[in-house]
Amino acid sequence: MLQTESSQDIQLNGYETVYILKSDLNEDATLSLINEYKSMLTNGGAKNIMLQHRGRRHLSYPINDYRDGIYVQVNYEGNGKLVQSFEKSLRFDDNIIRYLTNKQRKNNQNN
Repeated sequence: MLQTESSQDIQLNGYETVYILKSDLNEDATLSLINEYKSMLTNGGAKNIMLQHRGRRHLSYPINDYRDGIYVQVNYEGNGKLVQSFEKSLRFDDNIIRYLTNKQRKNNQNN
């Protein structure tokens, strides 16, 4: 007999995504994009979303002729399908210069 997993039984992993917005965006467009991606994560089932707007910073090397970028860091818990769809949205957005997602280690494991 097969058992189906409820949404409460699914193990959520911790992820950290950092994405860089184009530096020529105004403040309203920047906040609009940040809120759009946060609501995308919320609607996708992410938990414990912590967003940090890191601000405008100089890039170490030019990316697509941009020397500055607006850094945003998002920490959240979700599953692989959520991360996949989130990264796909970032990949096709022309306002995103670069993004990177890392899976976070669990702190409650015995060493």
